[in-house]
Amino acid sequence: MRTILFLLTSITLFLSGCSTTKDPVAAAVKDAEQQMRYDMAVQAITDRQFVLEADRITFKYGQNAYVSPHTNFISMDGDRATIQLAFNSPYAGPNGMGGITVEGAVSNVKMKTDKKGNVTYSMNVMGTGLSAMVTFSLTAGTNQCSARVTPNFNSRVITFTGYVYSKDDSNVYKGRSL
Repeated sequence: MRTILFLLTSITLFLSGCSTTKDPVAAAVKDAEQQMRYDMAVQAITDRQFVLEADRITFKYGQNAYVSPHTNFISMDGDRATIQLAFNSPYAGPNGMGGITVEGAVSNVKMKTDKKGNVTYSMNVMGTGLSAMVTFSLTAGTNQCSARVTPNFNSRVITFTGYVYSKDDSNVYKGRSL
């Protein structure tokens, strides 16, 4: 009986050890996929044809709201930008989805890449109901990104956190803009 118990314990420990051991091939494939997403995100940003689909919004005092990336986004299409917030709310909001959608012209675009590959992209956006500086921070080796929207006429800073995609690969739903 002790022999059987010893064998079962040995097999269980062996199998649990195998499941926690990383497969080097799987890790290499995952790293290659992440690098491909990063390269595609950088290209989309460079081409000014991108969307940051946000799954989290952070407000001025650090409060977080987890949101749908299909309705909460910042997009850039050439020299035009759209910023949309949409919350699951009983109130319709001006965009018809419980939030707000604003659009504007883009100016003063700057892009920097540090030694590690982190990309900082900033732009001014001016339009109806919108005058803000938007600064994107794309993490090296992935398409994970955050964007800080700093209004020019008040201090209600909002940060969008999510993933950057090209306009063609994005799946967002745009509400009515102001």
